[in-house]
Amino acid sequence: MAQAKKIALYVAAVFVLYTIITSPARAADLVQIGFEGISSAAHGVGEFMTQLIS
Repeated sequence: MAQAKKIALYVAAVFVLYTIITSPARAADLVQIGFEGISSAAHGVGEFMTQLIS
């Protein structure tokens, strides 16, 4: 099981590096989308906590 996890991690790392090298603009777009999602989630949690307190 640990061996499969290690192989999956290597495959994911190679895929990420391949994407960055072959298409840096697309990779930057994906990172931006990811950060926008995290920001939106954090905003939602903050809104929820504010509503709980009020």
